[in-house]
Amino acid sequence: MKIKAAVQRAIKQPLTIEDVELADPGPDEVLVKTVACGVCHSDLHALNGGIMLTPCPQVLGHEPAGIVQAVGERVRNVAPGDHVIACTSMFCGACTQCVQGRPHLCTDRAACQRAPGEAPRIHKGDEVIHQYADLAAFAEGMLLHHRAVVKIDPDIPLDRAALVGCAVTTGVGAALNTAKVEPGSSVVVFGAGGVGISIIQGARIAGARQIIAVDLNDAKLKSALAFGATETLNAAESNLVKAIKKMSRGGPDYAFDAVGVPELLEQAFYCLAPHGTAVLVGAIPHGEKVSVIANHFFAEKRIIGCMMGSNRFTIDAPRYLDLYRQGRLDLDGMVTRHEPLERVGEAFRAMEAGEVTRTVLMFE
Repeated sequence: MKIKAAVQRAIKQPLTIEDVELADPGPDEVLVKTVACGVCHSDLHALNGGIMLTPCPQVLGHEPAGIVQAVGERVRNVAPGDHVIACTSMFCGACTQCVQGRPHLCTDRAACQRAPGEAPRIHKGDEVIHQYADLAAFAEGMLLHHRAVVKIDPDIPLDRAALVGCAVTTGVGAALNTAKVEPGSSVVVFGAGGVGISIIQGARIAGARQIIAVDLNDAKLKSALAFGATETLNAAESNLVKAIKKMSRGGPDYAFDAVGVPELLEQAFYCLAPHGTAVLVGAIPHGEKVSVIANHFFAEKRIIGCMMGSNRFTIDAPRYLDLYRQGRLDLDGMVTRHEPLERVGEAFRAMEAGEVTRTVLMFE
C-alpha cells in the first residue's frame, strides 16, 4: 500500500514528504488509516537527536487516531471500520512486568515487532524506513501490532481522541497512576505545554486543592488557569524555589517536571514539602545528569520516574474518554491548531515558539 509520510533522513534536518509503502498485515497486525496525529515534544527531541529510539530514515509521530482498514488472522481486539487510538505502550503480555500489571514497562517489545529477516513494515523500494516508537504516525497509514491500538466509540472526534495516545495518557496518568495525587494536596507543575496541561487536569480530577503552574510563557500560564491551575508563577522568578514554597505555605506535596530539563527536576525536588514527591515526566535527553543535595532526602522527599503515565492503555484510554464526555477532561481546549501533513515543519516551529498547546496533523 503506497502512502505519503513525513520521513526523517538526518538529525536536525527538516522532514521530507515522501511516498513510501506499507506491507500487508501479518497475523498479529492492524492496518490503520491515519485521520489525526498530535505533534509531541518527543518528536522534536527525536528530530534534534535528543531521543534516538530508531535510526534514520524513520517516520516520526506517536500520538495518532484513525480507522482500521484491515487486520491479520489472529487479531481479535479490533475489526475493519473500528475507530482506534494507537499508543507506543504496546506490550508482550507475558514478561514479568506485564504479568505484574505494568504493561507500560514491558521488557519484550520485540515480541510486538517484526522479527529480523522479515520484510519491514515500511519501505521505499529496497530501503527500510523505520517506525519511530513502533508507530510512525506522521503518515497517511500505519501498520501496527494489535497491542498498540485500542478501539474507541465512533462518536469521539478523532482529533481529540488522538491526544489520548500520548499527552493525556502521560500527563493525566502521571497524576493519577504514577504519583497518585491525593485529594486536598498541593501540586506544582513545571511546564504548561500539552503534557503539563494534562498533569494539571489529572491533579484537578484527583481533587488537589492547590495546583501551581510554572512556565516562562505568560500566555501558557493564562491558559493553564482554564484547565484547572489555581495559581501561576513565571519561571523567570529570581528565586523560583523560594517563591513556590511561599505560595504553597511550606512546599507542595507533589512536583512534576513536564519539560525534561535537569535544572527543573532539581528545583522540583528542592521546593517539596517534607515527604513530598518529585516526578520526572518530560524526556530528559540521553546522557544528561541530575545533581541534588543529599541531605534533602532526610526529609523523606523522593524523586520518581514516570513512563507514559504508568498506563494500562487498554483500560485507561476508554476511561479518559469517559471523563471527556462528562466534561471533566478538556480535550477540546488542548487542540490549538490543525495542520496538514505538509506543514509538519510549521507545527514544530509553533511548538518551539510556545504558541500552541497541541497542533494536530489532519489527514482528511
